[in-house]
Amino acid sequence: MPKTPLEELQIRIGYQFKNQERLLKSLTHSSTGTGLNYERLEFLGDRVVGLVMAHVLFEEFPGENEGDLAKRHAALVQGKTLARLAREIDLGSVMQLSDAERSSGGADNDNILADGIEGMIGALYMDAGLEKCHEVLKSLYGDSVYVMLKPPQDPKTALQEWAQARSLPLPNYELVGKEGPDHAPTFAVRVSVQGYPPWTCQGPSRRVTEKQAAGMLLAHLNEIDG
Repeated sequence: MPKTPLEELQIRIGYQFKNQERLLKSLTHSSTGTGLNYERLEFLGDRVVGLVMAHVLFEEFPGENEGDLAKRHAALVQGKTLARLAREIDLGSVMQLSDAERSSGGADNDNILADGIEGMIGALYMDAGLEKCHEVLKSLYGDSVYVMLKPPQDPKTALQEWAQARSLPLPNYELVGKEGPDHAPTFAVRVSVQGYPPWTCQGPSRRVTEKQAAGMLLAHLNEIDG
């Protein structure tokens, strides 16, 4: 007998859920309008992923200080990384979305995929506890835990160091615009370094947009400086 998509997903992650309804709920997007969605389980799963990966890094990189571990951790638990893991187990094909959301590309949307994998981990924690989450997540991440030979540097830190190396004042970040509804605002942030043209970016939060603007300005400065 052919296996259902949910059964195939559980084979891919190496765990059979005792509570199948909870697993299904963990993969259900609010666009379905059922009133049952992954948001609470995603909230829980986000914390579980953070704790498990902090433990993994603590064990795997015994010689690194807290700051370097934090950089690695941020890179591993960011939405883009989680979305990549979700694609590797074809999570999008199992996500419960409205027809409109799916037709607009929701099954391959980074945010939805990241939320979905966190929801699934939240359900796994409720179903089997932290040790099983550790086992499944370590398997999902695989060698990507070790890919970065050096901890990634935060773009804002890198831009600050660029300015300090040239005896310039610290970069200045300015919120120059905010539009859209309260539940999905768009922020415009301008970053500048004394003596150079500023750079403006737009994004879903001020923190994320500041990082994006810093990274883009730094890339531009390295081009004209090199």
